[in-house]
Formats: sequence, structure tokens, C-alpha cells
Amino acid sequence: MLTQDQKDALQEITNIGMGQAGASIARVLDEFVHLSVPRITLLSPHEMHQALKHSVGEGPVTAVRQAFHSQMRGEALVLFGEDRCRDLADLMGYEDADLDRGSEVEILLDVTNLLVGACLAGIAEQLGAHIGFSAPSLMADRVPTAELLASADLPWNMALLVEVQFSLEKRSFASHLLLLMPEEEIQVMCSALDDFLANM
Repeated sequence: MLTQDQKDALQEITNIGMGQAGASIARVLDEFVHLSVPRITLLSPHEMHQALKHSVGEGPVTAVRQAFHSQMRGEALVLFGEDRCRDLADLMGYEDADLDRGSEVEILLDVTNLLVGACLAGIAEQLGAHIGFSAPSLMADRVPTAELLASADLPWNMALLVEVQFSLEKRSFASHLLLLMPEEEIQVMCSALDDFLANM
């Protein structure tokens, strides 16, 4: 559904958007952020389970979701591993005694909002698109990867998946950002990418 030129352009655009998100996190945490090369693929709901297993393994993960809308629509998921908060909390000045479940969730929602907002704003800006966001919400808390999407509503036959991993240079913290766009939005993205390529 995407030509090679469109896929290459989306990877380049995503790389820049992710770089902006990484820079935002680095400023907040005062830590160098590593980013993986964006992975772009088309998946059915059934294939999502294998994709998540490949990305984050089979262990417990916590997921925060945030919808985006307007000229680009879809869902962003940020997946955190079992040690999801220890390093983040330390960098944000929390003492172990202060880190209750409510504080952990608040940190994860804040980090998700920062990552998703900076990344998608960077992508939308390059494509000349407007974008809005819903508030992030906790989707799953320490569940096996295989169960992550069991209760999720995935009302599409095919979706565009864009995936990037963030990690901190001197810490064990890592997270995966997944952007999902349903099939009816893929053509909108293709048209925006064609305009981007025509103006290069």
C-alpha cells in the first residue's frame, strides 16, 4: 500500500520527528537518548501480537495509549518494560519511598505525552498537517505481551505500524513507541507523502 519512495520518505520524516521527541526527553531528564531506526510495516490485527512479541519480548509490559486526530488519525502506544519507572523516577528526583503506584502512573503518562506529542508534531509539521491529541491513558499494567491486545478494540483489517525504541545511554530504561494508523488513513498518509516528495 506504500511505494518504496513513500516508505523511505515516511522513515526519514519519522526519524526527524523521533529525534525531536528524543531531544525533548533528553532536556527533561538531562540524559543522552538513543533512538532505533524507525521500523515501518503494514500489519493485520493478528500479526500485531507477533510484532509486539518481536519488539518487547514476552515479559510483563505496561502500555499507555494516546489517540491523535484531525488530518492524521490513529493511536500511539508507548510500551514500558517491568523496570519501567525506577530510572525515570530517580532522574525526576523521586525517592524510592515516595514512588507509589499513583506516582508511577503519573510519570508514565507524562513521558508518553512528551514522546507522542513531540514525535507526531514533528511528523505533522513536515507534512504540513494539523494534528490534535487526546489525553494519554493507562491501557495495561504489567501484563504479558501476549495478553496486551486481548481486550483492545482493533476495528481494522490492516494498519500502518511505525515503531521506534528509545533508551537512555547510562540507564536501563527503554521504551517502545508504536504509531498505528488504520487502513482508511493510510491513503491520507500516502497523499501527504506524495506532496512531500513533490516539494523536495
